[in-house]
Amino acid sequence: MAKLKYRLLTIGLCVVASLFWLFPRHVVERVRNAEGNFTYDTVRAVPLKRGLDLQGGMYILLGIDESKGTVDNKADAIDRALKVVRNRMDQFGVSEPIIQKAGTDRIIVELPGLNDPDRARSLVQQQAHLQFQITDETQALERVAGRLDAVLKERGITAAKPGDTASTAGSKSLFTKADTGKKDSTAKKDSVGNGPFSTKVHAVEMPGKYAIDAKDFPLFDRAFNDSAIKAVIPPGKVIRWSADTAGSPIRYFYVLDERAIIDGQYLEKASPQQDPQRGTVVNFQFNNEGGRRFRDQTSKHVHDFMAIVLDNTVVTAPTINEAIGARGEIQLGRGRSISEAQDLALVLRAGSLPAPLKIEQLKTIGPSLGQDSIDAGMHAGIAAVVLVVLIMLVYYRFSGLLAVAALMFYILFTLAILAGFDATLTMPGLAGFVLSIGIAVDANILIFERIREELVGGKTVRLAIDEGFRHAMSAIIDSNVSTALTAAVLYNFGTGPVKGFAVTLLAGIAASLFTAIFVVRTFYMIYLSRAGETQTLSI
Repeated sequence: MAKLKYRLLTIGLCVVASLFWLFPRHVVERVRNAEGNFTYDTVRAVPLKRGLDLQGGMYILLGIDESKGTVDNKADAIDRALKVVRNRMDQFGVSEPIIQKAGTDRIIVELPGLNDPDRARSLVQQQAHLQFQITDETQALERVAGRLDAVLKERGITAAKPGDTASTAGSKSLFTKADTGKKDSTAKKDSVGNGPFSTKVHAVEMPGKYAIDAKDFPLFDRAFNDSAIKAVIPPGKVIRWSADTAGSPIRYFYVLDERAIIDGQYLEKASPQQDPQRGTVVNFQFNNEGGRRFRDQTSKHVHDFMAIVLDNTVVTAPTINEAIGARGEIQLGRGRSISEAQDLALVLRAGSLPAPLKIEQLKTIGPSLGQDSIDAGMHAGIAAVVLVVLIMLVYYRFSGLLAVAALMFYILFTLAILAGFDATLTMPGLAGFVLSIGIAVDANILIFERIREELVGGKTVRLAIDEGFRHAMSAIIDSNVSTALTAAVLYNFGTGPVKGFAVTLLAGIAASLFTAIFVVRTFYMIYLSRAGETQTLSI
């Protein structure tokens, strides 16, 4: 009985754990309200999600963006981009995504259950090219302001009217830049001009940082990409915009040293965090080589400003107070959500895209199977289970009843395993589930037939049960291992629905071995403990 108690305790713990994994829970999801803005809402979610064929999702067709330069080997770039996008989706947690090549220069991404186009767009397109660059300390922009005014006038851009320029705390006119307390940053008097560049741009009390009116951003963004403007910018310097702050009347840009002190190729880890004082941050860690390089470079720029640049956009530009080693952080600020920090962390970990991608087609699609097909599949699965139950009850009687009871545990455990691994149910997955039910009772059939043989041979009920389980074990293990190996091959080399079938089949095999061998044996032990030395067994 002591052994039986431990068995019952084990089954009880498995049932409790399964119910825990399958119990609906409340999660926070990012949703779009009626005004088109994003909000965060707490919703009740069932752990087992439905796949693209059952519930629909996002369909994205990606191609290589050559608007900013040609890509020599498109096929190779697509192959490498395919791996990066797949890694991002795996870390993002979209279950059963279909990510595959279309021809030689496109990628198809299907994301079941995801109905946020903006977030999907960001995840698949973001370059995740991380650089650390020192802000300009030489007033390079002020020195060429006159030439920039002339070029802008040639482009038909006029000077600002009084009261029409950026006005914010800490900003000065371009040529009366305040002293930061570190270096003399007063501009030369002969640089003063009244052209469009000089009157629209304000210097901020920080080397290399400038402000403009947000309404002038399109004008200056086009200008900074103009070849004539680029020719005027001093060599060794680049202009980078700051991240856009929704609703702000000011846009900032930075003049940076073109050569980065380090980039994201050395990045090893990245994780999001909410800090009560600093707001939303992403902690990062370089590998050993990157840590040495970063410490060496930052030690040369103590008290300088270092811009953290992600995909050519300045996220933040803190002061280097001391040499920094392998660890650091990117402060996104108080207005940014933990969801945005999670997305940034995962794309940093997944790596940079080898070539920029553009979305050629993005749409929300409905279930790929009609409701009648889904209903027919569900009815077929239910009919199969009912037939299995009837055959076991009619043919094996009381022993069949024990197998059916164990089958209920099997269904519970299998669904719990799938929920624990955050799997998604697809129609092929449901087919694998029904198939694994047949595998589950197959093990019991082998055991019951062996018990019958032992009873016919004149052995007692208790000994026949013991011998039946012992002699049937090798056949059960062989058949399940061979099926599991087949499922593993399907999972490794298959995609989309094939993987769903394999995952469900593997979970079913694991659960069936436990229920057919351990649970049914426990039921027999309970029966024998109550029946005593019975001479008959309904089998």
